[in-house]
Amino acid sequence: MTTDDTRFLPLLANRDLDAPLAWRAGVPVSARQFLADVARFAPTLPPEGDAVNLCGDRYAFAVSLGAALVRGRASMLPPDARPDTIARLLESRGSPLFAHTDASHIQTPGIERLLLEGLAGPAGDAPVDVPRIDAGMHAASLLTSGSTGVPQPHAKTWRTLVGDVAVAVKRLCRVLERPSLEGLTLVATVPVQHSYGLESSVLLAMLGGAIFESGRPFFPADVAKTLASVPRPRALVTTPFHLKTLLLSGIELPPVDLILSATAPLSPQLALQAEQAMGGVLLEIYGSTESGQVATRRTTDNEIWETFGEIRVHAEPSADGGPERFVFSGDFMPEPTPMADVLELLDDRRFRLFGRANDLIHVAGRRSSLAHLNFHLNSIPGVDDGAFWLPDEVADGVVRPVAFVVAPTLSAGQIIAALRQRLEPVFVPRRVVQVKSFPREGTGKLTVRALREFALAQLAEDDTPVQMAHAVPDDHPVFAGHFPGQPLLPGALVLAEVMEAIRRVPALVARLGEHPTLAAAKFLAPVRPGAVLSIELNPETGASRGVRFDVRCDGVVAVTGRWTGVPESGR
Repeated sequence: MTTDDTRFLPLLANRDLDAPLAWRAGVPVSARQFLADVARFAPTLPPEGDAVNLCGDRYAFAVSLGAALVRGRASMLPPDARPDTIARLLESRGSPLFAHTDASHIQTPGIERLLLEGLAGPAGDAPVDVPRIDAGMHAASLLTSGSTGVPQPHAKTWRTLVGDVAVAVKRLCRVLERPSLEGLTLVATVPVQHSYGLESSVLLAMLGGAIFESGRPFFPADVAKTLASVPRPRALVTTPFHLKTLLLSGIELPPVDLILSATAPLSPQLALQAEQAMGGVLLEIYGSTESGQVATRRTTDNEIWETFGEIRVHAEPSADGGPERFVFSGDFMPEPTPMADVLELLDDRRFRLFGRANDLIHVAGRRSSLAHLNFHLNSIPGVDDGAFWLPDEVADGVVRPVAFVVAPTLSAGQIIAALRQRLEPVFVPRRVVQVKSFPREGTGKLTVRALREFALAQLAEDDTPVQMAHAVPDDHPVFAGHFPGQPLLPGALVLAEVMEAIRRVPALVARLGEHPTLAAAKFLAPVRPGAVLSIELNPETGASRGVRFDVRCDGVVAVTGRWTGVPESGR
């Protein structure tokens, strides 16, 4: 029979109410002050409806969450406060909604808005008793990231959230060799509305005994300043994208005791660099919005993930006859939950992660995943950020990936040469596109939809120089006849590679038409087996509709020339 102790769970873990629960702009906020703010704001909630928590400040977010729980209301956690996001949320809900925000400029059309002001004032006659929440109540609805499609809401009970944090606390205490998380301050670069940002900042403090810093530093200088503003022991809660940006900045970083990373696999090299730069233990968290956090790994030790608590994982056949799926169950999880990833199970608690199931790609009969390709692309020294993309169209019946990179100091040829050392030849891109940045979300994720729109926009640029590269196989059959003892690639095949490169850029195809003319070509240096051809295409400006090209081999121009299209009057 269910007892009252399990039917109701506390809003805060057992802790000293006069010790800090949060830091706001360098000022500590006690748990007693937090309870006073929750007690003050809870009665101001409308008589019915769930809360849309739009607070950017983590302390304001926590007060909104606590006030809603005390009143028996759920909190909706959208990924952003854009009007279209709010409109979709309103359309999807049958019950009334109201919005909590800590910023007066945020508008919520169609939803009553409550502004949280005057927080963290004197506790006064704050209650001593910690409120107890119905464990089975709908506490929050988290939205999936949308990295693999359209974001979907997932309801969480208070019991599930409490259990989710409890298993994480045990693991973190084991890693840190501490009896509890008391006194550990969490500085997070991740939005609190994201499942990882919620679990590893506000909830890890409220339910796990830690302390959270209320801001969300984004730029490296702000992260360093925020870390320095809070006492040790302290932890940095971040993502691979944010962590790499932080380490590349060259800013001196304060020492930390723990680094948490999630949302994408981290390379061992970056993990080691982070531990050396900040002195703390780096732990990766694996999970999803649907499942919560389910496993961790110490990246600098090995690549094996270990599940939390009593969580187990098993493989089962897919219902639609597709690849097998991997299902996690047990402990705080209310029901078995399949993951959208491909795993290698070592036993029912340990596994290797290979990437998303819908991330798998097939090129010329070989299989890999975009996550695997991105991992190696971002491991190249000089690549600040990068992503592979698979076009919808194919050339010669074969889909060939395109690599987009932020790498100001590297050429396309250098990137191709580095990838040749890391990838099978069929996955080495024919085209590398230099970009200034990617349209990443606050968590550092790059969604499928955002990448596709970004890639198509980049490839449609009309007058931007295009760079791509192509590796010449050592065993190309043409070398047998050109020429024994001194093999070289015939000029006609080099020009064919240039034309194939042009055909991969829609804007250049539109410029030259279906039947372009080779107006000029100079062959200046031989192309030998194993060479990497760096092809640069420069659309001519003005009235001309031509495209100039240079083909470099080991930095030397091997072929240069110009293609022209049929004049508009002759088409």
